[in-house]
Amino acid sequence: MSATFGGRGGRQGKLSQWLLGRRPKEAADDDSGRETLLLAAAAAGLPLAPAAHPADGYRCSCDRVGCPTPARHPVSFAWQTQSTTDRAQIERWARHQPTANFITATGMVHDVLDVPLAAGREALDRLLGSGVEVGPVAESDDGRMLFFTLTRGTPEDEDEWWPCELDCHPETMDEHPGLRWHCRGSYVLVPPARLPGDADQRVRWVRGPEHPLPDPLSLLEALTDACARHVGSEPGHHGTSWPLHH
Repeated sequence: MSATFGGRGGRQGKLSQWLLGRRPKEAADDDSGRETLLLAAAAAGLPLAPAAHPADGYRCSCDRVGCPTPARHPVSFAWQTQSTTDRAQIERWARHQPTANFITATGMVHDVLDVPLAAGREALDRLLGSGVEVGPVAESDDGRMLFFTLTRGTPEDEDEWWPCELDCHPETMDEHPGLRWHCRGSYVLVPPARLPGDADQRVRWVRGPEHPLPDPLSLLEALTDACARHVGSEPGHHGTSWPLHH
């Protein structure tokens, strides 16, 4: 998959046009910019579906009393089959639901390595300084950084080489204060997205989806090293290190 996705002719140049003359945060500040960013993500192969949005500060737009993940979850229970890269469908959703956030379903084309913000920034500097190809990266004002990678798919020897506790699903996110690996059956908010709270909190691109998706293993060492340092220094958390079984 990595050979076909990252190497499609003209894709990077074409997708770079959506950022020409505009920073991602600036582009997200108006309706046309929001739609442009969503379509750019879909054009890069990220399947999208509508999500809830903040209501009255800290509340969620859904009808659930005491929603545990306000403004961070899909609108439909069928989000996995609903998620799409179809331009016309995304345009309809964006125009008919102007306040909606969007999620991108992981484990189809891409995975997401989700780390604490301080650890992510440190790792990003290290990776870029080392010349490693880093793909799209998003930053969330609630203290997380998202590294978008190619999906690891379903290797035949998966149980032999990968510890299952690295997988992150929406209902288990609180159990992973350090590195979370979003793959099959999970999702993340895709920029531009708004978060609940008194301040104007958002999810925004640091590196846009015009960057080809990298192999996740090329980022993992830098991310786990940074997480071990930063999570271990946070009150109430212990540094966690997961072995890789190759």
